[in-house]
This record gives sequence, C-alpha cells and structure tokens, in this order.
Amino acid sequence: MQNFDWIVLVLTLFVIIAYGLYKSRTKQNLESYLLDSNSAKWWTVGLSVMATQASAITFLSTPGQAYADGMKFVQFYFGLPIAMVIICLFFIPRYKKLKVFTAYEFLENRFGLNTRVLTATLFLLQRGLAAGITIYAPAIVLSTVLNIELNYMVLLIGGLVILYTVVGGTKAVNITQQYQMMIIFIGLFTAFFIILNKLPEQLSFIETLELAGISGKMEVLDFSFNLNDRYTFWTGIIGGSFLALSYFGTDQSQVQRYLTGRSIDESRYGLLFNGLFKVPMQFFILLVGIMVFIFYQFNPSPIFYNLQVKDQMTQSVNADQFISLEQRLKENSIQLKSALIKYGEHRSENEIEEIIQLQENEKSLRQEAKSLIAITLPKAESNDKDYVFIHFILNNLPVGLVGLLLAVFFCAAMSSTASELNALASTSLIDIYKRLLNPELNESQYVRVAKMLTIGWGLIAIVFASVASLFENLIQFVNIIGSLFYGTILGVFLVAFFFKKIVSNQVFWAAIISEILVIIIYMQDWVAFLWLNLIGCVLVVFLSHIIPPKTIKSTL
Repeated sequence: MQNFDWIVLVLTLFVIIAYGLYKSRTKQNLESYLLDSNSAKWWTVGLSVMATQASAITFLSTPGQAYADGMKFVQFYFGLPIAMVIICLFFIPRYKKLKVFTAYEFLENRFGLNTRVLTATLFLLQRGLAAGITIYAPAIVLSTVLNIELNYMVLLIGGLVILYTVVGGTKAVNITQQYQMMIIFIGLFTAFFIILNKLPEQLSFIETLELAGISGKMEVLDFSFNLNDRYTFWTGIIGGSFLALSYFGTDQSQVQRYLTGRSIDESRYGLLFNGLFKVPMQFFILLVGIMVFIFYQFNPSPIFYNLQVKDQMTQSVNADQFISLEQRLKENSIQLKSALIKYGEHRSENEIEEIIQLQENEKSLRQEAKSLIAITLPKAESNDKDYVFIHFILNNLPVGLVGLLLAVFFCAAMSSTASELNALASTSLIDIYKRLLNPELNESQYVRVAKMLTIGWGLIAIVFASVASLFENLIQFVNIIGSLFYGTILGVFLVAFFFKKIVSNQVFWAAIISEILVIIIYMQDWVAFLWLNLIGCVLVVFLSHIIPPKTIKSTL
C-alpha cells in the first residue's frame, strides 16, 4: 500500500468521525443520547438501517461468495421486502404509540417483566457475539495488508468505534452512517468499473455475463425444495422473511434506528427505502464478485488467496507439493485463457466443453491445496473466500483507490458495530439496569451509565473478536448466530401482536423450550440454518397455545 493510499484511508475515516462528533456535541439527555430526540428524517433512517446491516462482512465475504458459488446467495434476501411491509404495518405503530426506548419494553406491557427480560437477554447474547465478528472482519483486512498482529488491529478498530459511539450517542451513529454509506457506494461502483476496464477489450459486458453463465455463476434462482440447501428461492422467501422480520422488527440494533424517526411515516419510509434498495444492492455486490471471477479467468491468480497462509505453506515440510499444485494451476490458467479467447472468436460448443473442464480442473487443484493446508497447518484457516476481493483490490487497483476501498471496509465495520454497541448499551440500560437494578437515577446519571455500558460492550466485542477464528464464511457465521435466536424472539412478538388470549407464563416457557429445541436442531444439523428462524417462531406460537395458563409461576 502506497503513502497516498494511507492518506486517503486516514483522511476519510477522520473526517467522518470528526463531523459526526461535531454534529452531536449538544448537551445530552437520555432521549437525545439513545433516540436522537426522535428527529431523524426518512432518508437518515433508511441509510442508517441499511448501514447497520451492511457490515464489513458484507463487502468482504459477499464478493468471495459470488466468486465461489455464483449469484445464488441473493435469494437469501428475497424475503426482506415482505418483512419491511409487515413491520411498517404492525411493529412501528405499536412502538411509536408506546414511545418505547427498546423493543422489549413493549413486551412488558403485554406479558410482564419476565418475558421482557428473557427476550432482552437473548438479544444481548446473540448481538454481543455478532459485534465481535463485525470488528474481526476488517481487522483481517488490515492485518493482511500490514502483516501486523491481528489482535492489534482488533484493538484499533474497536477503539475507534467505541470513541465516537460513547461520545456522540445515537446522533453520532446516525450522522456518520449517512456519510459512511456514501463512501461505500462510491467505492463499490469505482471498483466495478475498474474491473470492467481491466477485462479484455474485445469482451463486452454482455459477453462477460455470458462467460459467467457458462461457468455456472449466473444461476440466480433455484426452485428446488430442499431443507438442507441454504440458498434456494423457498429458503430465501420463507426462512429469509422470518429472519428479516425478526432482525428488523425485534433486534434493537435495527429497531433503535427507526425509533429515531420524526414520525410513524418517516420511520416507515426509511424502512421501505431499505426494502426497495437492499436486494438490488446485494445483487450488485455479488455481481462485483462475478466480475472478479471473470477477471481471474484471464489473469494469474494465487492458488490460495490468504497470502499469509500461502507463504507459510511455501516454507513448510509440504512446500514442494504445494508449489507443484500452484504450477499446475498456472498451466491450467494459460489453457483456460486460450479457450475463453477462442470461444469469444468462434462460439463453438467444443470450446464451452473445454472451458468447463478446465474450470473443474481449477476447482480440483484449489481443493487439493486446501486439503494440504489443513494437513500441514491444522491451526490455519483453509477457507480463503473472504480474501478474494481484498486480494484483487491490493494487487490491481491504482494508487489512491486502494485506500478508498479499504475505507469502504472500515466505514462498513464502524457503521454496523456502532449501531450494535449503541443498541447493546440501550437494552442493558433500559431493560436491565434501569428496570431492575437502579430505577431512581436522574437523566444525566443514566446517560453516564449508558456511556459506561457502551464501553463495556465494546470491550466484550473486542475480546470476542480477539479469540474468534474464521467460520466457513464470515457472512454465514453472523447469520447463523442470528438464526439461533431470532426465531424465538420473533415468535414472542407475533404472539404479543396477534394472540390476545395468550398470557405471560405461556409465552415465557414456550420461548425457553423453543430456544432449547432450536439449538438441538442446529447441533444435529437437520436443516439449513435459515429454516431455524421459521422453526423457532412456529414453536413459540404453537407451544404458547398448548401450555396451560398460570400453571407455573415465573417471577424475577
């Protein structure tokens, strides 16, 4: 990375953070610190909601996901627009009418303190873990770029987020997220057009997509009904709807974003904006990954994209075998490039068969390399999907744009992590500390406690990030964590909204039993994780109806 890249990166982050702190410098009470005094306009709500979901994991993992598996992942988001409409109709009016600070306050009005504390605790568990991952993802990038200890990067990123979230509260989070999303969009579009410019001149955009289709990367829709397949139309529409409904409707990190809206309509417009643009945005990010895939069909690529692990392998006892695999990949790549050029000239079926065969050879060689890494370096991560896009950026973008794209990762990480810490502190303060432990403090004292809780959750996230290791894919890891808890929480809210005869102890014990069953189902690997959202929700609703009312007293 050149000096100018560092200037672009540091200046971008400094200006955004400084401006956010400047705009949130006014005296703070509890409402202004946690809800920005309900002053946000719809576009602020919409961008803040989008920025909270679009973490650095999205921009690191999604292009790599497309590179490996194609466009199927976009089906994961098909249920999101449906969820936005339901939340606008049923959730927002109730939250706004009661003037709650958190989603879980609403549940006490309906079911009592036990259920409120239970759902708040489930949220704190899953979101506390997820906050660590959203710090960990960009730390991987910077540690790879600088070859510096990963834990130092975790401390730096976590410290920056804690700084402006603690000082500025929700207002600082909302303001910075607007400009962070601008940088993200500019960076992504810039990367996309640079990739197109680097492809062979004789290759049009349509022909590029055609080549991606031959390679099996443009298969968007899969209508098969397989409960073990993570990415099908039905999994996305059904399981994805329940995940989005729970995430946007009951997860405080999102609820807090639209509770800041000036009115019910402003909050609704913000969510609908997210519903309209999220799927196209995700499609575009996947398309960037497809373009990276095509680029590397015509240009040399490493046999393993995590270059730190690759370097370790070249110095290991199996170095000769690993280097041999890489040499075979280079030879295969030369043949593949030649076959692609021939296809562009002749459009022959023979060339298509040759292309497919050479691509299968490439997959096989890469899989052999991963297996060899797993044997030789058992503690190293043998999955390199999350390194594909960053490898392209560092080795192919011009000076200055490398810094801009790294700023994209940092902006995404800070925006989502700031929302999470803000929400964790709000829930801890409002639903636990103020409600159970110390209800007699004044406004300024509660603001100080909220700041201390933000620091505390930030430190917990940093600790978790420091000991975390890559899962199969970072974006999947976060969604798996959510799916373990979201269905249960959503089920409680749906019972609260639509089943008026259900009483407190019924839903309380239904939620506990459902959560235990969801964890068992996941551990047994009976279904793809997205279905856990539906299963958890249905279990809560069903069990709430069969558990006798008031047979078990449950009081805190």
